[in-house]
Amino acid sequence: MTELTKAAELAGAVAKHRKLTARKKIMRTIGITLGAILMATGLEIFLVPNHVIDGGITGISIMLSHLTGVALGIFLFLLNLPFVYLGFKQMGKTFAISTIYGIIVLSVFTSLFHTVPAFTDDILLATVFGGIILGVGVGLVIRNGGALDGTEILSILINKKVPFSVGEIIMFINVFILGTAGFVFGWDRAMYSLLAYVIAAKAIDTVVAGLEESKSVWIISDEADKIGEVVNARLGRGVTYLKGEGAFTGDDKKVVFSIITRLEESKLKSIVEEIDPSAFLAIADITEVRGGRFKKRDIH
Repeated sequence: MTELTKAAELAGAVAKHRKLTARKKIMRTIGITLGAILMATGLEIFLVPNHVIDGGITGISIMLSHLTGVALGIFLFLLNLPFVYLGFKQMGKTFAISTIYGIIVLSVFTSLFHTVPAFTDDILLATVFGGIILGVGVGLVIRNGGALDGTEILSILINKKVPFSVGEIIMFINVFILGTAGFVFGWDRAMYSLLAYVIAAKAIDTVVAGLEESKSVWIISDEADKIGEVVNARLGRGVTYLKGEGAFTGDDKKVVFSIITRLEESKLKSIVEEIDPSAFLAIADITEVRGGRFKKRDIH
C-alpha cells in the first residue's frame, strides 16, 4: 500500500468520523437551544435585575449593558464573535457552528426576557438560583459540543504563550472581571457575583460530568480472580482482567478493571481489604461511560 493510498484512507476515515447523523444533529440542536434559554433565564430573570454578574465575556457584557443602556443580547453577540472565529481555528467547524447558534439563541432570549419582571428581589436567592440555572444551561451547551462564552477559547490560546494552565488563566481573567464589578455595582454585589460564579461553575461540572459520578477502578493483586468474582457477585458490576508485568520484579500480574459509582466505592474497598489487604487499589473519577456492559446487574 502506497503512502498516498494510506493518506487517502486516513482522510476518508476522518471525514466519516466527523459526520453526524440526523438524529444526533437534532439532539445537539435541542440541547444547545435549551441550554441557551436556561442561561438567558438565569441572567435576565435572576442575576441582572439584582446587579449580580457572571464571569467571562458574559460579565463584561452585563457591565457594558448597564453603563450604556444597550441591550445585553447585543453585547453578548458582538463580544463573542471574535472567539467563535478563534474556536473555528482551534476546534473545527462543528464547534464553531454549534457555538454561534447557541450565542444567537442566547442573545435573542436575553432580549425577550429583558422585560420580564425579576423572579425575586432577594439577593441571596437570586444569586443561588440564578447561578444554578445559568450553570445548568452552560453545561448543556458544552455537553452538546458548543460554548456560550469565549473566555475558555481565549485561555487556550494564552496558555500556549505563558507558563500557566488554562484553569489558572480563566481564574485570573474572572477575578479581574468580578473585581471590576465592585466599581460598577458596589462591592457587596461583587461578592455576590463571585458566589454566583462558583455556584455556576459547580453546576457546569455536574452537568458535563454527569450526576452518577462514575469511577474507574484498577486492582493489582495475587487474588485477582477471587476479587473479580466477588465484585461481580456482591456489586453486580462486570470486571475485565488485564495482563500486567511488574517493572521492578518482572513478575506477571493480573489486573482487575471495573467501573463503579461513588455509592459503591466504600463497599468495593471493603471487598478488596477483606480478600487481599496488600492489594494495590487505584480509583479515579471519570466523566462519561458509554457502551460495553456498564449497566448494573441485579444482585440476588
